[in-house]
Amino acid sequence: MTLKEVVVTGQNQVVLQTAELDTSALAANEVLLDTEYTFISSGTELANYTGREPKVFQKGAWCEYPWRSGYANVGIVREIGPGVTRTAPGERVFTYGRHASTVRYSQDRLIAPVTQDIEPGVIAASRMAGVAMTAIVVAEIPTNATVIVFGMGLVGNLAAQMFQIHGCRVIGVDPVPERRALAQRCGIEHTVGGSADEAQAQLHELTNGELANITVDAVGHSGVVMQALRATANHGQIVILGTPRVSVPGDLTELLSETHLRWIIIRGALEWCVPMYPDIGSRNSQWSKQQTIFDWMARQQLHVEPLISHRLKPEQIKQAYDGLLNEPNVYTGVVLEWHA
Repeated sequence: MTLKEVVVTGQNQVVLQTAELDTSALAANEVLLDTEYTFISSGTELANYTGREPKVFQKGAWCEYPWRSGYANVGIVREIGPGVTRTAPGERVFTYGRHASTVRYSQDRLIAPVTQDIEPGVIAASRMAGVAMTAIVVAEIPTNATVIVFGMGLVGNLAAQMFQIHGCRVIGVDPVPERRALAQRCGIEHTVGGSADEAQAQLHELTNGELANITVDAVGHSGVVMQALRATANHGQIVILGTPRVSVPGDLTELLSETHLRWIIIRGALEWCVPMYPDIGSRNSQWSKQQTIFDWMARQQLHVEPLISHRLKPEQIKQAYDGLLNEPNVYTGVVLEWHA
């Protein structure tokens, strides 16, 4: 059958291509999906689109050019292989499928049936909440904790909302006024901006000098980790939620010395280290994260829809990528609509 798919063909080059998909014989664990909506990850996808991720130039790497992008998909199951137990034909499902009109997909990866009464495009956008929730999974959250989240983009905004759901007092940090305003519309009461020194002074005042039990780098920049270090209380935790990709020259002594002298714990929070489905003795999984996210959305505790700024057709993928890259305060989140 013929399908349409988004392909990043080179640095700052993306196209919607036509390709043929063999659907003659699904493997035992495979599912054939007709895509309704996908959502663009402005972190991973733009890093690969611009070449900031060096692996795009490495032969055999997972994102080597040409790269078929995307990992947030909502669609209808058309057909299943004989060993599939996690879904059935005709069911609407949320998956980590790519930007394509039809997807051949393994049930070994996440398949989450959509049973809640939530608009499917918003369900696709909840993929970024799965990234953000890893900070909740790895952090040890004390009672009445103060949490400072650096970066009020999609992932940081959602992480801040989740810490609030857990009863934490949350402060968002971002130099961009529009992102701070969006965070406040999503229920984050306290946000600060300005330079690193100005933000630190405001954080000191808002916490009465006690700083934060937990700080979160949701930017993916090594310089922000150093800013988070200054805002972390003794015996506190720094969660690295964003993936550091840009090289930053500097001296590690300050980071290591402060970590040593003040008993600070630094935690990595890459979501792919969480198992796909619950293992014996482990309740945390990609599956359980997504079920919790659906529940929070259904109860209107987690606000995802305000983060969607644009709904575009797949043919507008170049506009979407360039908008997210060059006008991030306008293009806060982009859903691609495939069903029409």
